[in-house]
Amino acid sequence: MKNNAFSTLAEQGFGILPEVFSPEFLDHAMSEISRLAPHRGRAGVRHALALQPVAKIAACPQMAAFTREVLGPCAFPFRATLFEKTSAANWLVVWHQDTALPLSDRQELRGWGPWSVKEGITYAHAPASALEQVLALRIHFDDSTQENGPLRILPGTHNRGVLSDDEIHELSTATVPVDCVVSKGGIVAMRPLVVHSSSKSRNEIPRRVLHIEYAASESIADPLRLAIA
Repeated sequence: MKNNAFSTLAEQGFGILPEVFSPEFLDHAMSEISRLAPHRGRAGVRHALALQPVAKIAACPQMAAFTREVLGPCAFPFRATLFEKTSAANWLVVWHQDTALPLSDRQELRGWGPWSVKEGITYAHAPASALEQVLALRIHFDDSTQENGPLRILPGTHNRGVLSDDEIHELSTATVPVDCVVSKGGIVAMRPLVVHSSSKSRNEIPRRVLHIEYAASESIADPLRLAIA
């Protein structure tokens, strides 16, 4: 399955690694995350890499081995977000690419921007040359089913560069989407440029996903440096 995940990641922009973590390990980790971050935003916890249990997961051997094989020997985690989709916090995410990166400071560079500041961290929308150095691993703390708003992917769209809203809309009408249905403990690996979305949940089963992003190096585009978020 690991080899399958590598091949589909390269060809389609995503890959699935089943049963990486035990349910018991994830239940303990979620208990610790809840203790350290009792106050959630509507969608979950942003900038979660500062939490010790999240940093521990991000650095575990299974995650490190996969990301280094994809991105190279210097791959490291730089951002983590806990998404919690429940009946009380249920949302729709339209088709999009993940193009904003956290940076240590603002330096005007061709192809970067617009810029913004979120919770004290500087962000800029990045060009494809930088985003191609990034990989996200999504750890599922619950079973992801077709009924509780799973991640949806337009396969193969990660090789088209940064797309306009019109181009994304056109692809969404011409490409058959794939629902990333994953059991608890499984991981979805995805490239940020792959076009993706998620629907609202249609049942009471929560969908909690820890989304950890890795980069090939801190120097994403000299002189710009990634910030830890």
